[in-house]
Amino acid sequence: MNDELYMKRAISLAKMATGHTSPNPLVGAVVVKNNTIVGEGYHHKAGEAHAEVHALDAAGDNARGATLYVTLEPCAHYGKTPPCAKRVVESGIARVVIGSTDPNPLVAGKGIQILTEAGIEVTTDVCVDECIQLNEHFFTFIQTHKPFVTIKSAMSLDGKIATFTGQSQWITNESSRKDGHILRASHDAMLVGIGTILADDPLLNCRLTRDELYEAIIDRHDVSIDNTLEVHQPDIIILDSQGRTPTDAKVFTIPNRKVIIYVAKGCPEQRRIALANVGAIVEELPTKSVRQGRTTDVAIDIKKIDIQACLEHLGEQEYTSVLVEGGSTIISSFVESLAFDKIVTYIGNLVIGGANSTSAVGGTGFATLHEAPTLEFASSRILDNNIRIESYRLGREGSYVYRHR
Repeated sequence: MNDELYMKRAISLAKMATGHTSPNPLVGAVVVKNNTIVGEGYHHKAGEAHAEVHALDAAGDNARGATLYVTLEPCAHYGKTPPCAKRVVESGIARVVIGSTDPNPLVAGKGIQILTEAGIEVTTDVCVDECIQLNEHFFTFIQTHKPFVTIKSAMSLDGKIATFTGQSQWITNESSRKDGHILRASHDAMLVGIGTILADDPLLNCRLTRDELYEAIIDRHDVSIDNTLEVHQPDIIILDSQGRTPTDAKVFTIPNRKVIIYVAKGCPEQRRIALANVGAIVEELPTKSVRQGRTTDVAIDIKKIDIQACLEHLGEQEYTSVLVEGGSTIISSFVESLAFDKIVTYIGNLVIGGANSTSAVGGTGFATLHEAPTLEFASSRILDNNIRIESYRLGREGSYVYRHR
């Protein structure tokens, strides 16, 4: 029996629910008997049936003596649904193949223990890297109680995001922009600074159709597209210390999503009330002194919203992932705070030049190379004459999540 073949199918099934399962993980399951798939399924949304239940229900009596492939260790606790491990035992499954174990303390190893004590053969770590990456958001959240942070940046070959006149549309091509919308659909929330809101008045939504999204993220196209799940629209997070977000901003026009605006202590009360009246959730966060300028004789301290406090609050609200898609100022805040897990960089086939052209990462920067965060390059590929690079910050919390590091 080809374990990798069926596990890859389970991974593709799990991706069908991209953006919809948080704070739960993405999970797919396939039941195989006599080299034939007799049942399969995936976890659709938090609070609904888990992948194993869907697959076992589809298999029916054929589950007895069959092999179950599941991307994540079956749960062993009572939450919004009963434990899947016990359901697997009751079904008569003879063998379970698991992609990755679950770091959730309520599950870790306990699901496997239930299976083995029932006499079921268990194989683990099949396509483990793919299964871990599938749930890197959930795994980091469950370990750190903060969301997995992805920084997305689109720049010219020389690292510029705009000309010295401010022109930025478009540095990257349509293929890169489409890929960026996949990132939006796969994260719980998008985060920008007030500068982006005032300069661009963006919608900050995913503009892919359901078919476009699934065709891009699902490796196995023999997995039929589920027509019940719409493309996920991420909630919006705005760092706006003084509450300057316009009440008629386009971010308020997308239905069925939250807009959270983080303000500082000095934000005028009338601005808080005005934003709340148009549906924003206004939260006050502490500020932190940030040094501006590269030398002590010109450096000044300014107050900015504390990035770590922001992530802790989002974790309390059970956001498992945040896509940072602001300008150079907001990106520098996350980089200098070492408050990111991954950077996805799109490089356009342009050289802009100019000392006064806007660089991808602003701020003061690091004084020494030793202080600068070190990255692991995970992948790179060409997108119609643009380059996409995906990298992870080494030494981050939950860093074992990718390739057990």
